[in-house]
Amino acid sequence: MSTGPLAIAQEVARLMWADDRASQALGMQLLEVRPGYARISMTVRRDMTNGHGMCHGGFMFLLADSTFAFACNSHNQKAVAASAEIHFLAPAHEGDVLTAEGQEQHLAGRSGVYDTRVTDQNGKLVALFRGKSATIKGQFIEASATGHSQSNPHHGDGP
Repeated sequence: MSTGPLAIAQEVARLMWADDRASQALGMQLLEVRPGYARISMTVRRDMTNGHGMCHGGFMFLLADSTFAFACNSHNQKAVAASAEIHFLAPAHEGDVLTAEGQEQHLAGRSGVYDTRVTDQNGKLVALFRGKSATIKGQFIEASATGHSQSNPHHGDGP
């Protein structure tokens, strides 16, 4: 495996995705990951709508939070959410395809700040999410004494 930052981010994403049952169960698609960045989409299903016929905000939050998780873990240092907030700007409805794009804004020490924009299939902004990450012990890919990287079979879930 190549050990450049992009290759590492993509391998971390592959390992995380394998255990991310929540995102998979909601039909999310991991579209792109690179260092400090992730993009994930999700089609709003009927069972994701609330009593107003709109996508329940919790599902939009989960999409943005999953995107945040992949962005903040992309450096191969395990990280979890320390806090997060979302602003709902427009409704989404059954059949809409939502895409969340998360970007690292700041990373220093054990903390990071990530902003995620959620848009619909027409590019309309439906939500803004900001998450703060905190690193924890461990990596997804452990470097061996020879400098080669290998997958860690005991990796955990992201935030």
